[in-house]
Amino acid sequence: MAKSCKGLAEELVKCLSESTCVKVEKRSIRDCTGEKSPCIPSECVGLRETYFNCKRGQVDMRARIRGNKGY
Repeated sequence: MAKSCKGLAEELVKCLSESTCVKVEKRSIRDCTGEKSPCIPSECVGLRETYFNCKRGQVDMRARIRGNKGY
């Protein structure tokens, strides 16, 4: 279960590294993830929300019994 969100994390980093927030504005990926900036594509925003839900499912006791929905 610890690695069930790994694929989402890799996709999110890949998406953000190709965004204008990182390329043009020369900001770090960590700075770009925390913001709701218009320079971040909607695909990355969707991946960020899915990754958040995956991580939240790891601490949810009901999901721990059933197992987290993998990527």
